[in-house]
Amino acid sequence: MSDAPKTSGMTRLRNYFLTGFVVCAPLAITAYIAWSFIGWVDSWVKPYIPARYSPDSYLPFPVPGFGLIVALILITLIGFLTANIVGRAIVNFGERLLGRMPLVRGIYRSLKQIFETVLSNKGDMFRQVGLVEYPRKGVWSLVFVASEKETEINQKLDQEGDPLIAVFMPCTPNPTTGFLMYVPKSDIVLLDMTIEDGAKLIVSAGLVAPEVKQMVVVNGEPINGELSNPSVAALAQPARRSRTASSRPNK
Repeated sequence: MSDAPKTSGMTRLRNYFLTGFVVCAPLAITAYIAWSFIGWVDSWVKPYIPARYSPDSYLPFPVPGFGLIVALILITLIGFLTANIVGRAIVNFGERLLGRMPLVRGIYRSLKQIFETVLSNKGDMFRQVGLVEYPRKGVWSLVFVASEKETEINQKLDQEGDPLIAVFMPCTPNPTTGFLMYVPKSDIVLLDMTIEDGAKLIVSAGLVAPEVKQMVVVNGEPINGELSNPSVAALAQPARRSRTASSRPNK
């Protein structure tokens, strides 16, 4: 009889530990990443700040995040100056100089195009999540579908009525690496989940999946909702109407 309370107590302690771990682990990892990022930016910016403007010169301890604040202010100031005619002329002059450097110009143009695509609001990002059969028939892989654009690949390989679409198949658990593939539009199964939900599904290796609303079909039309039996009142109401209609005397 003494074993039952011990087993129950150990089970509760284990559940308490797992609950606390689930709560603390994401907070700790997030804090660690944020702290590492702040320290990395400070290590790059602080050496270029004059000593008379740095609070570390007047305090007995370093101030974390000061370099990050200075970097944000400088980036915003550069963006303000670039929006003007003079600043745009300076940027164009610098880009022309970089364009004359054989190795540097390719790296700069590629990085600039990537950042402009990611940070712009032109809708050039991945627009939908889909499934393609890969690496063999019957096995499906999650992909991010890019916007349809007319490229040289489409001009040479497109079939009539079934254009090729660029899709990115990320790897688990790091969605920043993967494979770029051009797949016929008919071979892509589009999903309703968002890009964020698809990224969570990849990072968690399928453990964190978005909730799916079941579809209820009424009179041939799908309706979002939960599956359930009709209520007694709903069943009885048409019956009463039919009895009322049938019980009327014929004139």
